[in-house]
Amino acid sequence: MLYLIILRYRAPLAEVDRHVDAHRTWLHAHYAAGHFLLSGPLDPREGGAILARAEAKSDVLAWIADDPFDRAGIADYDVLAWRAVLRSAGVPAALAPEAMEAR
Repeated sequence: MLYLIILRYRAPLAEVDRHVDAHRTWLHAHYAAGHFLLSGPLDPREGGAILARAEAKSDVLAWIADDPFDRAGIADYDVLAWRAVLRSAGVPAALAPEAMEAR
């Protein structure tokens, strides 16, 4: 199952920036484990988004509990389960193998 994780900062950017390096280390660990597919900041920079793959929402919530942003209490998270059923021809099937190519 795919999950869209939306982060919203609860602290000023100066506080967020103090935790960015640790947050990026956390992100890289989840990319290496195959959990995360895409991530990046929102524009304007009020938070961020992560596209993740997991067996269950409880897995995603456990990962979030280990995020330095969450441990510091500087972000709120919204986790949305997403069942992709269609994908563009330009999107690799590996990103959403259950999604059919739109024609």
